[in-house]
Amino acid sequence: MKEVSLIALQGAISLGESIQCALKKEQILSNLVVPIETRFGNGEGKVILKEDVHNKDVFILCDIGNYDCTYNLYGELNHMSPDDHYMNLKRTISAMRGNAKKIHVIMPLLYASRQHKRKENESLDCAMALQELRNLGVNRIITIDAHDPGVQNAIPCMSFENYYPTKIMLEELLQNHDFNLSELLVISPDTGAMDRARYYADLLKCDVGMFYKRRDLSKVVNGKNPIVAHEYLGKDVKEKSVLVVDDMIASGESMLEVAKELKTKGCKEVYLIATFGLFTKGIEVFDKAYQDGIFDRLYITNLTYMRKNIDLPWLHIVDCGDFLKNIIMELI
Repeated sequence: MKEVSLIALQGAISLGESIQCALKKEQILSNLVVPIETRFGNGEGKVILKEDVHNKDVFILCDIGNYDCTYNLYGELNHMSPDDHYMNLKRTISAMRGNAKKIHVIMPLLYASRQHKRKENESLDCAMALQELRNLGVNRIITIDAHDPGVQNAIPCMSFENYYPTKIMLEELLQNHDFNLSELLVISPDTGAMDRARYYADLLKCDVGMFYKRRDLSKVVNGKNPIVAHEYLGKDVKEKSVLVVDDMIASGESMLEVAKELKTKGCKEVYLIATFGLFTKGIEVFDKAYQDGIFDRLYITNLTYMRKNIDLPWLHIVDCGDFLKNIIMELI
């Protein structure tokens, strides 16, 4: 019987429990281990691993997007950042002392994936992080819907697996909504998401369109050139049902602006689909947009932290525990 050791870091425990439940149904021996993550009074961290991982296949689950995890820093409550989660991942690997047979890191939301390329004198965070994990003895990185899969070129001799939850998300979407596929369009909110939109359209056998973000290149706001307008390229959307797909929703301003443009153009229904819902400016922005009739429903996954006890008529969270279980089963 196959056996794995599943380690869930603080912030990924709920997702780890979902995977553990799915593994048990497949009669795979696995134990869910939660390392002890502690802090000294000045904020320095330490990880204690009580489980013996000698000669075991280890899968470490890390959610760098869980801002609900906290610790005390000089007596003040501090929320964990992606940097904090990443450091605890490295500490966990260090605590194994090289005893594991193989180390697989499951990081659905890839650390520093939004800083994946360099412009002028900028840091190259994602590439540096991948090389650090390789040097620590990690055998495989498993991520979901990487912002730029090309970042794997930083570790050309190491296994980097990038999976997409497209199928499971479409299954739940089609279970909940009866679409006339001849009247359905898949829209990319920008040029970067066009390949994803085309893939959705190919699976659904429907047409595809795209918005182009026209930016003011003379200004920089919050590290980016501000968007002047969203220009639409594609088939007429009047009286059509539309799926707007992307890898992540950060503040959501761009996605909502696209949805608003589509409704202005006479679109009948707008469904938003994103693998990761970060909601960096709060979920209330989307709640108001829904009340204003800008979109009809939003589909995201539970692959990164979502605020607890959320029960909103417009939000559907797709459980990906079984999806990750299938990935683990492929690799053991």
